[in-house]
Amino acid sequence: MAIGFSFQWLFLLCLVSSVPFSLSRITPRFPSSLISPEKVSVSTTTKLYKTSYFTQTLDHFNFLPQSYQTFQQRYLINDTFWGGAKTKAPIFVYTGNEGEIEWFAQNTGFMFETAPHFKALLVFLEHRFYGKSIPFGGDKEVAYSNTSTLGYLSSTQALADYATLIIDLKNNISAYPHVAIGALASSSPILGFENLTSPYSFNNIVTQDFKSESENCYQVIKESWQQIKDTAKTSKGINLLRKSFKLCKNYEYIGDYLESWLSTAFVYTAMTDYPTPSNFLNPLPAYPVKQMCKAIDNPKSGRNSNTFEKVYGAANIYYNYSGTATCFDLEDNSDPHGLSEWSWQWKESTYSFLERGR
Repeated sequence: MAIGFSFQWLFLLCLVSSVPFSLSRITPRFPSSLISPEKVSVSTTTKLYKTSYFTQTLDHFNFLPQSYQTFQQRYLINDTFWGGAKTKAPIFVYTGNEGEIEWFAQNTGFMFETAPHFKALLVFLEHRFYGKSIPFGGDKEVAYSNTSTLGYLSSTQALADYATLIIDLKNNISAYPHVAIGALASSSPILGFENLTSPYSFNNIVTQDFKSESENCYQVIKESWQQIKDTAKTSKGINLLRKSFKLCKNYEYIGDYLESWLSTAFVYTAMTDYPTPSNFLNPLPAYPVKQMCKAIDNPKSGRNSNTFEKVYGAANIYYNYSGTATCFDLEDNSDPHGLSEWSWQWKESTYSFLERGR
Protein backbone atom coordinates (compact mmCIF):
# COMPACT_ATOMS: atom_id res chain seq x y z
CA MET A 1 0.00 0.00 0.00
CA ALA A 2 2.33 2.73 1.21
CA ILE A 3 5.37 1.25 -0.54
CA GLY A 4 6.73 3.67 -3.09
CA PHE A 5 4.48 6.54 -2.01
CA SER A 6 6.18 9.91 -1.55
CA PHE A 7 3.31 11.18 0.55
CA GLN A 8 3.04 11.00 4.31
CA TRP A 9 -0.55 9.86 4.43
CA LEU A 10 -2.52 6.78 3.64
CA PHE A 11 -6.25 6.90 4.10
CA LEU A 12 -7.85 3.54 4.83
CA LEU A 13 -11.59 3.49 4.26
CA CYS A 14 -13.46 0.56 5.81
CA LEU A 15 -17.29 0.43 5.78
CA VAL A 16 -19.78 -2.23 6.78
CA SER A 17 -22.08 -2.98 3.90
CA SER A 18 -24.76 -0.37 3.35
CA VAL A 19 -26.76 -2.76 1.18
CA PRO A 20 -30.27 -2.82 2.60
CA PHE A 21 -31.03 -6.32 3.77
CA SER A 22 -34.52 -6.16 5.16
CA LEU A 23 -35.73 -9.71 5.07
CA SER A 24 -39.29 -9.25 6.20
CA ARG A 25 -41.51 -6.51 7.51
CA ILE A 26 -39.71 -6.81 10.82
CA THR A 27 -36.24 -5.22 10.90
CA PRO A 28 -33.50 -7.72 11.81
CA ARG A 29 -32.15 -6.98 15.27
CA PHE A 30 -29.02 -7.77 17.19
CA PRO A 31 -29.63 -9.97 20.24
CA SER A 32 -29.17 -8.63 23.77
CA SER A 33 -26.46 -11.16 24.54
CA LEU A 34 -23.87 -9.03 22.74
CA ILE A 35 -21.07 -7.59 24.83
CA SER A 36 -21.17 -3.82 25.02
CA PRO A 37 -17.83 -2.12 24.28
CA GLU A 38 -18.54 0.38 27.03
CA LYS A 39 -18.51 -2.50 29.51
CA VAL A 40 -15.49 -4.29 28.07
CA SER A 41 -13.24 -1.47 26.92
CA VAL A 42 -10.13 -2.24 24.91
CA SER A 43 -8.72 1.12 25.90
CA THR A 44 -8.61 0.09 29.53
CA THR A 45 -7.85 -3.61 29.18
CA THR A 46 -5.20 -3.81 26.46
CA LYS A 47 -4.24 -0.15 25.86
CA LEU A 48 -4.93 -0.42 22.14
CA TYR A 49 -6.00 3.19 21.80
CA LYS A 50 -6.58 6.55 23.44
CA THR A 51 -9.94 8.30 23.23
CA SER A 52 -10.17 11.90 22.03
CA TYR A 53 -12.89 14.31 20.93
CA PHE A 54 -13.08 16.87 18.13
CA THR A 55 -15.45 19.84 17.98
CA GLN A 56 -17.32 19.12 14.74
CA THR A 57 -19.67 21.30 12.68
CA LEU A 58 -23.27 20.13 12.43
CA ASP A 59 -23.85 21.21 8.81
CA HIS A 60 -20.96 21.46 6.34
CA PHE A 61 -23.00 22.54 3.32
CA ASN A 62 -25.46 25.26 4.34
CA PHE A 63 -25.27 28.67 5.96
CA LEU A 64 -28.36 28.72 8.12
CA PRO A 65 -28.03 29.75 11.78
CA GLN A 66 -28.42 26.15 12.96
CA SER A 67 -25.70 25.04 10.55
CA TYR A 68 -23.07 26.50 12.84
CA GLN A 69 -24.01 24.32 15.78
CA THR A 70 -21.28 21.94 16.88
CA PHE A 71 -21.01 18.55 18.55
CA GLN A 72 -18.23 16.42 19.99
CA GLN A 73 -17.05 13.72 17.60
CA ARG A 74 -15.20 10.85 19.22
CA TYR A 75 -12.12 9.25 17.73
CA LEU A 76 -9.62 6.65 18.88
CA ILE A 77 -5.90 6.89 18.20
CA ASN A 78 -2.98 4.48 18.49
CA ASP A 79 0.58 5.74 17.95
CA THR A 80 2.38 2.57 19.10
CA PHE A 81 3.78 1.80 15.66
CA TRP A 82 3.93 5.28 14.12
CA GLY A 83 7.22 6.34 12.57
CA GLY A 84 6.29 10.03 12.61
CA ALA A 85 5.62 12.66 9.96
CA LYS A 86 9.32 13.29 9.33
CA THR A 87 9.80 9.68 8.21
CA LYS A 88 6.82 9.91 5.85
CA ALA A 89 5.08 7.16 7.81
CA PRO A 90 1.42 6.79 6.76
CA ILE A 91 -1.69 7.22 8.83
CA PHE A 92 -4.42 4.60 8.55
CA VAL A 93 -7.87 6.05 9.18
CA TYR A 94 -10.93 3.92 9.79
CA THR A 95 -14.14 5.76 8.98
CA GLY A 96 -16.74 4.65 11.47
CA ASN A 97 -19.79 2.51 10.80
CA GLU A 98 -23.33 2.49 12.12
CA GLY A 99 -22.44 1.94 15.77
CA GLU A 100 -20.03 2.69 18.58
CA ILE A 101 -16.50 3.09 17.23
CA GLU A 102 -14.97 1.00 20.02
CA TRP A 103 -16.92 -2.01 18.75
CA PHE A 104 -15.31 -1.76 15.32
CA ALA A 105 -11.86 -0.97 16.66
CA GLN A 106 -12.00 -4.19 18.67
CA ASN A 107 -12.80 -6.19 15.55
CA THR A 108 -10.52 -4.68 12.92
CA GLY A 109 -7.43 -6.85 13.05
CA PHE A 110 -6.30 -5.79 9.58
CA MET A 111 -5.44 -2.30 10.82
CA PHE A 112 -3.34 -3.54 13.72
CA GLU A 113 -1.72 -6.32 11.69
CA THR A 114 -0.47 -4.00 8.94
CA ALA A 115 0.45 -0.97 11.06
CA PRO A 116 3.85 -2.29 12.28
CA HIS A 117 5.03 -3.03 8.74
CA PHE A 118 4.19 0.48 7.51
CA LYS A 119 4.95 2.20 10.84
CA ALA A 120 1.47 3.67 10.61
CA LEU A 121 -0.54 5.80 13.00
CA LEU A 122 -4.01 4.32 13.56
CA VAL A 123 -7.08 6.51 13.87
CA PHE A 124 -10.68 5.30 14.24
CA LEU A 125 -13.31 7.98 13.60
CA GLU A 126 -16.84 7.60 14.98
CA HIS A 127 -19.79 8.23 12.66
CA ARG A 128 -22.05 11.12 13.62
CA PHE A 129 -25.27 10.17 15.47
CA TYR A 130 -23.68 6.96 16.82
CA GLY A 131 -21.88 6.04 20.01
CA LYS A 132 -20.83 9.20 21.82
CA SER A 133 -20.78 11.41 18.70
CA ILE A 134 -24.33 12.69 19.13
CA PRO A 135 -25.25 16.21 17.92
CA PHE A 136 -27.70 18.48 19.75
CA GLY A 137 -25.86 18.47 23.04
CA GLY A 138 -25.36 14.71 23.04
CA ASP A 139 -29.07 14.20 23.68
CA LYS A 140 -30.23 11.17 21.68
CA GLU A 141 -33.91 11.91 22.28
CA VAL A 142 -33.48 15.28 20.60
CA ALA A 143 -31.09 14.07 17.90
CA TYR A 144 -33.37 11.17 16.94
CA SER A 145 -36.66 13.01 17.42
CA ASN A 146 -37.71 13.98 13.88
CA THR A 147 -36.69 14.41 10.26
CA SER A 148 -35.37 17.91 10.89
CA THR A 149 -32.70 16.64 13.26
CA LEU A 150 -32.13 13.31 11.53
CA GLY A 151 -31.65 15.17 8.27
CA TYR A 152 -28.09 15.79 9.42
CA LEU A 153 -27.48 12.03 9.53
CA SER A 154 -26.24 11.48 5.98
CA SER A 155 -23.23 9.99 4.24
CA THR A 156 -22.25 13.35 2.75
CA GLN A 157 -22.22 15.07 6.14
CA ALA A 158 -20.31 12.13 7.64
CA LEU A 159 -17.65 12.22 4.91
CA ALA A 160 -17.26 15.95 5.48
CA ASP A 161 -16.82 15.22 9.19
CA TYR A 162 -14.01 12.80 8.41
CA ALA A 163 -12.26 15.20 6.03
CA THR A 164 -12.49 18.06 8.52
CA LEU A 165 -11.15 15.99 11.39
CA ILE A 166 -8.35 14.51 9.28
CA ILE A 167 -7.21 17.95 8.09
CA ASP A 168 -7.16 19.26 11.64
CA LEU A 169 -5.27 16.22 12.89
CA LYS A 170 -2.67 16.52 10.15
CA ASN A 171 -2.18 20.22 10.82
CA ASN A 172 -1.31 19.33 14.40
CA ILE A 173 1.31 16.78 13.34
CA SER A 174 2.58 18.58 10.23
CA ALA A 175 1.60 15.93 7.70
CA TYR A 176 0.11 16.06 4.21
CA PRO A 177 -1.46 15.77 1.53
CA HIS A 178 -4.74 17.66 1.77
CA VAL A 179 -6.95 14.76 2.93
CA ALA A 180 -6.02 11.32 1.63
CA ILE A 181 -4.16 9.51 -1.12
CA GLY A 182 -5.88 6.15 -1.17
CA ALA A 183 -8.78 4.15 0.17
CA LEU A 184 -9.87 0.58 0.72
CA ALA A 185 -13.59 -0.10 0.94
CA SER A 186 -14.85 -3.19 2.73
CA SER A 187 -18.35 -4.45 1.86
CA SER A 188 -18.92 -1.33 -0.20
CA PRO A 189 -21.77 -1.74 -2.73
CA ILE A 190 -20.38 0.73 -5.25
CA LEU A 191 -22.82 -0.43 -7.93
CA GLY A 192 -25.75 -0.97 -5.58
CA PHE A 193 -28.16 1.43 -7.26
CA GLU A 194 -31.78 0.89 -8.22
CA ASN A 195 -32.22 -0.32 -11.82
CA LEU A 196 -28.49 -0.98 -12.06
CA THR A 197 -27.99 -3.93 -9.73
CA SER A 198 -30.59 -6.56 -8.96
CA PRO A 199 -32.32 -5.96 -5.61
CA TYR A 200 -31.81 -9.66 -4.94
CA SER A 201 -28.02 -9.54 -5.25
CA PHE A 202 -27.21 -9.43 -1.56
CA ASN A 203 -29.64 -12.16 -0.66
CA ASN A 204 -28.52 -14.30 -3.58
CA ILE A 205 -24.97 -14.16 -2.23
CA VAL A 206 -26.21 -15.24 1.19
CA THR A 207 -28.13 -18.05 -0.48
CA GLN A 208 -25.01 -19.24 -2.30
CA ASP A 209 -23.04 -19.25 0.95
CA PHE A 210 -25.34 -21.94 2.31
CA LYS A 211 -25.95 -23.71 -0.99
CA SER A 212 -22.21 -24.08 -1.60
CA GLU A 213 -21.88 -25.90 1.72
CA SER A 214 -24.79 -28.26 1.21
CA GLU A 215 -27.67 -28.55 -1.24
CA ASN A 216 -29.74 -30.20 1.49
CA CYS A 217 -28.96 -27.36 3.90
CA TYR A 218 -30.17 -24.85 1.34
CA GLN A 219 -33.36 -26.82 0.60
CA VAL A 220 -34.26 -27.23 4.28
CA ILE A 221 -33.94 -23.50 4.92
CA LYS A 222 -35.81 -22.62 1.74
CA GLU A 223 -38.72 -24.93 2.55
CA SER A 224 -38.89 -23.83 6.18
CA TRP A 225 -40.28 -20.37 5.37
CA GLN A 226 -43.58 -21.65 3.98
CA GLN A 227 -43.83 -24.30 6.70
CA ILE A 228 -43.49 -21.60 9.34
CA LYS A 229 -46.16 -19.48 7.64
CA ASP A 230 -48.57 -22.41 7.43
CA THR A 231 -47.92 -23.59 10.98
CA ALA A 232 -48.35 -20.09 12.44
CA LYS A 233 -51.96 -19.90 11.18
CA THR A 234 -53.38 -21.82 14.15
CA SER A 235 -52.97 -21.57 17.91
CA LYS A 236 -51.82 -25.19 18.00
CA GLY A 237 -49.22 -24.39 15.36
CA ILE A 238 -48.01 -21.32 17.25
CA ASN A 239 -47.52 -23.46 20.33
CA LEU A 240 -45.53 -25.96 18.25
CA LEU A 241 -43.29 -23.19 16.93
CA ARG A 242 -42.79 -21.79 20.42
CA LYS A 243 -41.62 -25.17 21.69
CA SER A 244 -39.55 -26.01 18.61
CA PHE A 245 -37.57 -22.77 18.78
CA LYS A 246 -37.48 -22.52 22.60
CA LEU A 247 -39.19 -19.14 22.73
CA CYS A 248 -39.57 -17.44 26.10
CA LYS A 249 -43.12 -16.14 25.66
CA ASN A 250 -46.51 -17.50 24.69
CA TYR A 251 -46.95 -15.43 21.56
CA GLU A 252 -50.41 -14.93 20.10
CA TYR A 253 -48.85 -14.03 16.76
CA ILE A 254 -45.49 -15.32 15.67
CA GLY A 255 -45.04 -15.65 11.89
CA ASP A 256 -43.14 -12.55 10.77
CA TYR A 257 -41.28 -12.23 14.07
CA LEU A 258 -39.92 -15.76 13.85
CA GLU A 259 -38.99 -15.34 10.18
CA SER A 260 -37.11 -12.15 10.99
CA TRP A 261 -35.35 -13.80 13.92
CA LEU A 262 -34.19 -16.67 11.71
CA SER A 263 -33.27 -14.39 8.81
CA THR A 264 -31.10 -12.32 11.12
CA ALA A 265 -29.21 -15.46 12.17
CA PHE A 266 -28.61 -16.65 8.61
CA VAL A 267 -27.71 -13.26 7.14
CA TYR A 268 -25.37 -12.13 9.89
CA THR A 269 -23.69 -15.52 10.02
CA ALA A 270 -23.01 -15.30 6.29
CA MET A 271 -21.68 -11.77 6.77
CA THR A 272 -19.27 -12.96 9.46
CA ASP A 273 -18.34 -16.33 7.97
CA TYR A 274 -14.74 -15.98 9.12
CA PRO A 275 -12.17 -18.80 9.07
CA THR A 276 -11.44 -18.23 12.76
CA PRO A 277 -13.65 -17.94 15.86
CA SER A 278 -15.02 -14.42 16.31
CA ASN A 279 -17.08 -12.29 18.68
CA PHE A 280 -18.06 -9.45 16.37
CA LEU A 281 -21.85 -9.83 16.29
CA ASN A 282 -22.13 -12.85 18.54
CA PRO A 283 -19.68 -15.51 19.72
CA LEU A 284 -19.26 -17.74 16.67
CA PRO A 285 -17.04 -20.67 15.71
CA ALA A 286 -14.75 -20.70 12.71
CA TYR A 287 -16.66 -21.16 9.43
CA PRO A 288 -20.06 -20.69 11.10
CA VAL A 289 -22.03 -21.28 7.87
CA LYS A 290 -20.45 -24.71 7.63
CA GLN A 291 -21.42 -25.37 11.25
CA MET A 292 -25.01 -24.29 10.59
CA CYS A 293 -25.27 -26.68 7.67
CA LYS A 294 -23.81 -29.46 9.78
CA ALA A 295 -26.56 -28.83 12.32
CA ILE A 296 -29.13 -29.19 9.53
CA ASP A 297 -27.57 -32.14 7.72
CA ASN A 298 -26.63 -34.08 10.86
CA PRO A 299 -29.07 -33.08 13.61
CA LYS A 300 -28.22 -34.43 17.05
CA SER A 301 -31.63 -35.99 17.42
CA GLY A 302 -31.14 -38.16 14.34
CA ARG A 303 -32.05 -38.26 10.67
CA ASN A 304 -35.77 -38.19 11.36
CA SER A 305 -35.63 -34.73 12.95
CA ASN A 306 -38.26 -32.43 11.51
CA THR A 307 -37.55 -29.20 9.65
CA PHE A 308 -38.10 -26.96 12.67
CA GLU A 309 -35.60 -28.91 14.79
CA LYS A 310 -33.03 -28.69 12.03
CA VAL A 311 -33.51 -24.98 11.47
CA TYR A 312 -33.46 -24.32 15.20
CA GLY A 313 -30.17 -26.21 15.44
CA ALA A 314 -28.71 -23.93 12.78
CA ALA A 315 -30.02 -20.73 14.39
CA ASN A 316 -28.67 -21.90 17.72
CA ILE A 317 -25.15 -21.64 16.25
CA TYR A 318 -25.65 -17.89 15.93
CA TYR A 319 -27.78 -17.11 18.97
CA ASN A 320 -26.41 -19.57 21.49
CA TYR A 321 -22.99 -20.91 20.53
CA SER A 322 -21.81 -20.21 24.07
CA GLY A 323 -24.62 -22.46 25.34
CA THR A 324 -25.83 -20.02 27.99
CA ALA A 325 -29.27 -19.13 26.60
CA THR A 326 -32.25 -21.17 27.79
CA CYS A 327 -34.92 -19.42 25.69
CA PHE A 328 -35.23 -16.61 23.15
CA ASP A 329 -37.24 -13.39 23.01
CA LEU A 330 -38.42 -12.48 19.51
CA GLU A 331 -39.38 -8.98 20.67
CA ASP A 332 -35.98 -8.14 22.10
CA ASN A 333 -35.32 -4.52 21.11
CA SER A 334 -32.06 -4.07 22.98
CA ASP A 335 -29.37 -2.12 21.16
CA PRO A 336 -26.04 -2.73 22.92
CA HIS A 337 -23.92 -1.16 20.18
CA GLY A 338 -26.04 1.90 19.45
CA LEU A 339 -27.20 0.73 16.02
CA SER A 340 -30.75 2.04 16.21
CA GLU A 341 -30.42 4.82 13.65
CA TRP A 342 -29.16 2.46 10.96
CA SER A 343 -32.80 2.05 9.95
CA TRP A 344 -32.80 5.75 8.99
CA GLN A 345 -29.95 5.08 6.57
CA TRP A 346 -31.37 2.26 4.54
CA LYS A 347 -34.68 1.76 2.81
CA GLU A 348 -36.75 -1.09 4.09
CA SER A 349 -37.93 -3.48 1.39
CA THR A 350 -39.16 -7.00 0.85
CA TYR A 351 -36.12 -8.71 -0.61
CA SER A 352 -36.33 -12.45 -0.72
CA PHE A 353 -33.86 -14.54 1.24
CA LEU A 354 -32.83 -18.01 0.23
CA GLU A 355 -35.43 -17.68 -2.54
CA ARG A 356 -38.27 -17.42 -0.05
CA GLY A 357 -41.54 -17.17 -1.88
CA ARG A 358 -40.12 -18.08 -5.29
